[in-house]
Amino acid sequence: YWSWISVDDWVGAALHVLKNQDVEGPVNFTSPSPVTNAEFTRTLGKTLRRSTMPIPVPAFALSAGLGEFAREALLPGHRILPAKLTASGYRFAHTSLDEALSAVL
Repeated sequence: YWSWISVDDWVGAALHVLKNQDVEGPVNFTSPSPVTNAEFTRTLGKTLRRSTMPIPVPAFALSAGLGEFAREALLPGHRILPAKLTASGYRFAHTSLDEALSAVL
């Protein structure tokens, strides 16, 4: 999975955390809707009105080229959610990738 957040929500979340003293410790600034790389590519292509053709890259090729970074950051697909933001009452301006990309592109 690929965690993303819109600029509007990043700024909004930062202000929310600064104003809300009940929020403590690390806070994940991510959208509540993580997507796969294929979904991101498809949504970006749709927003830009461009065709997309995802080209799968074998895991061994990523590992050979990027080493430990690929094994720890790219291949596992971390599905990170904004639990503290949501629990503290933050309301996202953009909950879907389509909506967020349309707002900036």
